[in-house]
Amino acid sequence: MRLSQKIAKVFSGEAKVSARRHTRIFLRNLFRPASRSPRQIIAQMKGDGFDTVLEKYGHITEPSDGWPKYLLLEQWVPTNLQRVRDLDLDHLGPKRILDLGCGAGYFLYINKLLGHTALGLDLDEVPMFRDSVEALRVPRVIARIEPFTPLPPLGEPFDMITAYLVCFNNHKSDSVWGPAEWDYFLDDCLTRLSPIGRLQLELNRELDGQPYTPALRTFFEKRGGLIDGFRVCFTRDDLAQSASAPAASQNSARADEIPRPPSQVPAR
Repeated sequence: MRLSQKIAKVFSGEAKVSARRHTRIFLRNLFRPASRSPRQIIAQMKGDGFDTVLEKYGHITEPSDGWPKYLLLEQWVPTNLQRVRDLDLDHLGPKRILDLGCGAGYFLYINKLLGHTALGLDLDEVPMFRDSVEALRVPRVIARIEPFTPLPPLGEPFDMITAYLVCFNNHKSDSVWGPAEWDYFLDDCLTRLSPIGRLQLELNRELDGQPYTPALRTFFEKRGGLIDGFRVCFTRDDLAQSASAPAASQNSARADEIPRPPSQVPAR
């Protein structure tokens, strides 16, 4: 993080939010330890075929801020395990989970190990991600998320929809999504959540160094979002109560269209 961003973080109050979050994580991990350690998960990944991915791509290190960084399992497996734990998915019964922009599939793989039903959605532009989800047997729908366009049919409603390090909002461009685009997206997600469903977003920094404008933050709050730094979480009930009208009810998925393994399911 650049010095200017650190200074802005302090004056914006983000540092206090971050400190509270890390305290909660520390206490939760102390009193409710994970049932699987990162080391155990990495060993199982390699046993399930991820060794072939490391052999094929392990020599590639550039660009350092691009997809090769996701080969650093010692960094990204703990990160994704903590994401799982933040949502209590390590202590809940079987749930249906959709991860938008699933990348290499680590988050969904850990959820599969815990007994959940996992489905990813992403573009098919990075060969390493393709090989990773195939090796880990993570089902994936190939589709692009566009503004004012519903997601493709994805099967039965989900108990959890996640999107980490969001880029589908025209990230770092002059046409980054505003309240209108997000309103449509949230209404569409509402039609795909189960009665107990939740939606978790983790936003990226935009060109101004912030994850959202003041206007967008106000919009998320009006839609019932619980904001914790870069993270915005919605329950289905809050989304339903704040929705003016369903954006894509005619596109709700049918139960007979549940995507099945193997790992890639083309969008129709």
